[in-house]
Amino acid sequence: MKFLIIRFSSIGDIVLTTPVIRCLRKKFPDAGIYFLTKNNFSGIVESNPYITKTLTLDEDFDDTIDILKDEKFDAVIDLHYNLRTLRIKQALKGVPFYSFNKLNTQKWIYTNFKINLMPAKHIVDRYMETVAGFGVVNDGLGLDFFIPEKDKVKDSDIPFSHSQGFLAIAIGAAHFTKKLPLDRLKELCAKIEYPIILLGGKDDYNTGVEISNVDPVKIYNACGKFSLNESADIVRKSNLVISHDTGLMHIGAAFKKTVFSIWGNTVPSFGMYPYQTEYKIFQVNKLWCRPCSKIGYEKCPLDHFKCMRKIEIDAIVESAKEFLQKSI
Repeated sequence: MKFLIIRFSSIGDIVLTTPVIRCLRKKFPDAGIYFLTKNNFSGIVESNPYITKTLTLDEDFDDTIDILKDEKFDAVIDLHYNLRTLRIKQALKGVPFYSFNKLNTQKWIYTNFKINLMPAKHIVDRYMETVAGFGVVNDGLGLDFFIPEKDKVKDSDIPFSHSQGFLAIAIGAAHFTKKLPLDRLKELCAKIEYPIILLGGKDDYNTGVEISNVDPVKIYNACGKFSLNESADIVRKSNLVISHDTGLMHIGAAFKKTVFSIWGNTVPSFGMYPYQTEYKIFQVNKLWCRPCSKIGYEKCPLDHFKCMRKIEIDAIVESAKEFLQKSI
């Protein structure tokens, strides 16, 4: 058998596909399992030992289709399901497609009318339904994230002040309405009495500088200084992960870290909360305008941003204190 799994983006969504990959490999140990994604996300899966080969989208989509035709797949597991995957389906005539249902209608109803018709099921378990027809079952081992040896962070790359333990706080997110405002992040980091490493991309560096200025010894700004795999390794080394609804939250879950998950305009009932790890959700409940989007916006549509401004920072701080007292 030769399988193609498709998930083009993004970080968290790709990490959430890893149980499908692993369980498919367990069922078919000698199969070819190929994974198609965007080039800038290929590093997430290239080190996955359950994958035979990682394929990336060519700039010319027709070239990608030609490559896929030449591979002669027996089945395609479409975990993205958009217009491009439909084009692939049309091109690979006769190859069975097993497509993930995004439940976009239910999400639209939820965001527009606040009527929750989403199933009480994690997205991973919904991903697993696409391979159930092959007799593949969920092994219950959660998410995977494999870090190449060359990308593991050296102890010397972490400040000595953090060598005995630290919290990883992922300050970024793909959209503004999924992130705590700067003043709230500064408040959170100021009140936590434990070493902190801030994680994020290059776009988060200046925000990280402002936050770390609160206490330059306690707070180390690692935003933009490390690759994704290196940031993942910092998550792996951390005592606790605090994150918005973003990729590093799922990477924390892959390493079975306790995750404190902060939600703004999106909601956990979309099915993308931390999977099979200890976690705690922080959100503003009974706010009539939530969820306002299944993804996020560059500004609050109503200009009040209550979903993040009213997050109880003291509750996060107290929970972190309790966790550290029990675990360290």
